[in-house]
Amino acid sequence: MSALLAWPIKVVRDFRQSIAYLTSLITLFYLLVGLFFVLVPVGESHLPDFLEPLNFDNPDTARTLLATLIGGMISLVVFSFSMVMSVLSQAGNNFSLKLVFSLVNERRHQQVLGHYLGTILFILILLMVPTEGKTPDLWRSLAVYLGAGMVISCLALFVYFIHNASQSVQINAVTKELHHSTQTSMERLKARQKTENWQYLASLAVAEKPYHWVYSVRSGYIQSANLEELAKLAEKIDVTIHLNFSFGDYTVEAFPLFKIEASQHPSEAWSQSVLSQLEYAEGESVKSLYINGLTQLMEVAIKALSPGIHDPGTARLCLHQITELLCQRMSFQPCNTLTDAQGRVRVTWTEERFDSLLYKLFTPILLYGRKDVSICLSLLKALKTLSLFAQDEHLEVIQAHADRVITALSELNIDLLDRQFIATRLNSGEHRLALPQSLPFASAS
Repeated sequence: MSALLAWPIKVVRDFRQSIAYLTSLITLFYLLVGLFFVLVPVGESHLPDFLEPLNFDNPDTARTLLATLIGGMISLVVFSFSMVMSVLSQAGNNFSLKLVFSLVNERRHQQVLGHYLGTILFILILLMVPTEGKTPDLWRSLAVYLGAGMVISCLALFVYFIHNASQSVQINAVTKELHHSTQTSMERLKARQKTENWQYLASLAVAEKPYHWVYSVRSGYIQSANLEELAKLAEKIDVTIHLNFSFGDYTVEAFPLFKIEASQHPSEAWSQSVLSQLEYAEGESVKSLYINGLTQLMEVAIKALSPGIHDPGTARLCLHQITELLCQRMSFQPCNTLTDAQGRVRVTWTEERFDSLLYKLFTPILLYGRKDVSICLSLLKALKTLSLFAQDEHLEVIQAHADRVITALSELNIDLLDRQFIATRLNSGEHRLALPQSLPFASAS
């Protein structure tokens, strides 16, 4: 049954994550309001007398007003989104193309688009459905005034939309949103693994038992999986499921996704139920996987350090956000095992280790910014901060990265004044690293 429901659940989930979700709901509301005005006539006797002066005496006046309003609304929609796409295109060139889709897909933008399209649809219904008699009655006249009020509200939304879109592509807003989404993803991960059946095992070697593979039936990015449901499926036939991929990986069709410890090959229906617990996504989802938020901050930093942009200030801002998020990451250990009530291992998966994560984030920034003194010093300061929160097993890898930064600084073609400036900052501030008192000279090659 779960396999049969997998496809409609996937369609609903994809629809909720698309730009059409809120837009469609708001537009549907305007459609129902328009149909209410044209299909449910209300006599003048049921309306207050003070509304009588609002009645149109000439039907051409109402139609001309509606035609003018719908023409203005179409022009407003075209102008708004052509300018926004231009702003987002510039943001993609300056920061990262991965951020453009998330900016377009914001709930606030969906709401504005829904009000725009809903107003056009409402006015279009009034134009398409003819009025009874030579002149519109008071009820239809009120509908015309309501349409005019909708257009006025859309003008206010236009100002808000342009302001919000222009603010959302500023680097402070971009990094703040990435930081917030990544932090929320980590907090969700910490809250999920509070129960005892979520555990971390240092070694995940598969026991020497008969095993079978469950292969992928589609390609795409696997962002997450319903691990609790996988554990129930494993307990149902008394097997152990080992995930043969890391979350965020791109897998192709017929790829061996699951390694099943079992004496007999699982049934086809059971295998389909296992596959249905995977969540695929187009591109990288920060909400599903916190590592994607960290890597996107790193990519924005190295994009800012590219020769065409050369904005070290943006790189340092991203590095500050990465440092804070890594400090929070060191405060807990993501689990990689899910057990049942009897303590038997049911599901295992691979989690990104801290040393691997630190290498993926800091090495590209050092590579692109190793000739910039400010970037090297910012990297060193970030490593000093991390050392204060690191446990013993993390401190060694942080020290190794700090040594690489010192080597990069020593290889710069700098004069005595630069060396004095750097020397005063090598050991400044609290840290737990072993750093030299002065910048060593690069060895002659």
